[in-house]
Amino acid sequence: MKNGIVIPCYNEAKRLHLDSFQQFADQNPEYILCFVNDGSRDETLTVLQAFQAKNAAQVEVFDMPQNGGKAEAVRRGVLHLLEQHSLSTVGFMDADLSTGFSDYQDLVQTITHTEGNKQLVFGSRKIEEDNHIERTFFRSLASKAVGLLIRSVLRLPIHDTQCGAKVFSAPLARLAFQSSFVTRWLFDVELFIRARKYFGRKAIMEKIAEQPLKQWVHVEGSKITLQDSLQIPGQLWRIFFTYEVQPTLNATSTVVGSWSYRLMTNLNIF
Repeated sequence: MKNGIVIPCYNEAKRLHLDSFQQFADQNPEYILCFVNDGSRDETLTVLQAFQAKNAAQVEVFDMPQNGGKAEAVRRGVLHLLEQHSLSTVGFMDADLSTGFSDYQDLVQTITHTEGNKQLVFGSRKIEEDNHIERTFFRSLASKAVGLLIRSVLRLPIHDTQCGAKVFSAPLARLAFQSSFVTRWLFDVELFIRARKYFGRKAIMEKIAEQPLKQWVHVEGSKITLQDSLQIPGQLWRIFFTYEVQPTLNATSTVVGSWSYRLMTNLNIF
């Protein structure tokens, strides 16, 4: 069985470490790399297609002519791999390799060899102090504030939802990525909520594992702007409303509607 990795790319022509990807592909024939060009305006697509031509057996390029955001790029890439290949696992990592291949392979090892039938294993930059994590003071402070907001919405004991390295079992991936996300880059939170709703609040922590990264380095050139950061509270409210409030309102409306119908029927109003 193969393992698939989705790498979303938006204007990454000058940041892609193709030598590193080449070395990984040469040494790991059981992996399939799917680069998703998310409507790039530079030479990313040309660079990716040339790389694919040299590695046809292991490298695929999925082109999205219009920019859809990281969430949609990852979703489309995952569904493409699941449709084209028989996979044991499928996941995603960042094009800048802020999370390295060694850490990603450790996640795959956990999901495929750990007893307990893990369905989702994800990297964490926060749960150990002796790992090599490089980030600026501002990003560290902002990350803590965002993390607090996210945990209030998610209501699960997860330290780092936003790490860009996650591995899913193929069956869970088919469910988790089936429908579009409501946000462009907070989709990780949506993935955890979808998994929680599928497995149930009591069982989910037995099905997932948060695993410390040995190394993670922030690479300059983030696609998330200050304006995007200011929108985080509103985006989290949108997630909360979509997954928690709206289903409750719909269920209440159904119950009230059914009760009203029975009442009017009994009163011979119909």
